[in-house]
Amino acid sequence: MADPMRIRAQAAGDKTTVRVLMAHEMESGQRKDAAGKIVPAWYIQEVTATHNGKPVLTAEWGPAVSKNPFLQFVVKGAKAGDKIAVTWKDNKGESRSDEATVS
Repeated sequence: MADPMRIRAQAAGDKTTVRVLMAHEMESGQRKDAAGKIVPAWYIQEVTATHNGKPVLTAEWGPAVSKNPFLQFVVKGAKAGDKIAVTWKDNKGESRSDEATVS
């Protein structure tokens, strides 16, 4: 399984800023290794985020996203103590889900 995501969720008024750093190699399928063989594509295809179990974000990504991607978004109505969960799925069928508490 992949390394855990680093998720920070900070409330300010009625808005909460969520910052996520995902650990993933994100190969485009166009790069060649030292032997001249193409490195197979391996990238995150879908990212979802929930606030206390309710979906607040869905994103479809492709091979153009950089290694170890960073994502930031704002959630309205989240308050201290609420849970923000982020899940990603890649093109090889692997997935990762992590959760943070709003501070």
